[in-house]
Amino acid sequence: MASPERLRVAIVTGAGTGVGRASALALLREGYAVALAGRREALLQETADESGAGERALVVRTDVRDADAIANLFAATKARFGRLDVLFNNAGRGAAPVPLEELALDKWRAVVDVNLTGAFLCTQHAFRMMKAQSPRGGRIINNGSISAHTPRPNSAPYTATKHGMTGLTKATALDGRPHDIACGQIDIGNALTAMTARMDEGVLQADGSTAPEPTMDAENVAKAVTYMANLPLDANVLFMTVMATKMPFSGRG
Repeated sequence: MASPERLRVAIVTGAGTGVGRASALALLREGYAVALAGRREALLQETADESGAGERALVVRTDVRDADAIANLFAATKARFGRLDVLFNNAGRGAAPVPLEELALDKWRAVVDVNLTGAFLCTQHAFRMMKAQSPRGGRIINNGSISAHTPRPNSAPYTATKHGMTGLTKATALDGRPHDIACGQIDIGNALTAMTARMDEGVLQADGSTAPEPTMDAENVAKAVTYMANLPLDANVLFMTVMATKMPFSGRG
């Protein structure tokens, strides 16, 4: 539970659905104040209402492709809560699975803008807040996905950005050391969300076949995010993989 001396504050991007919603709700249950960020305000409000957290849940409509919207998110969080202890860079998207040579440039850029550039801009703002506040420091958690390790067929934009997220995690962890800013990455495999609902019907495998894949409850991810968030700043989970036990990851392809 939250320390009686100070309210802990988190920002969760992509908090309206899936892993983001589950993680935001878990942090709110832990006593955090949480800024809920995402493109669809109605879904963010549903998350806030479901939490029953009242003033500890702040809805901020945010498109992470928009640098001004990100600046507003962090300004609103500071204005309401005064500080930032945890940033969960969770917002992400993919592109339609087409052969690599057929992928349109605008589709590539759309994925890069959300998954990588958006996370980078949020990290910049988090650094500025965490370095300046008292007590200083905080934690940044990046959603890497197991695609940060191994691709699916026809997934160049998503895979490239998630590999890039691994580099951002390592650089952030290094650059944050002098300022008591910890950074870690959670790599998620087949959490059951709207994005992975198609797994039951079958998805393309590396050998060209189509097969259904097992999934797991997104609440398992939320518990892992909360564990990472609750660590003292002298400890860090640099990388964690949480996945459906029977999914084809080890040995994929």
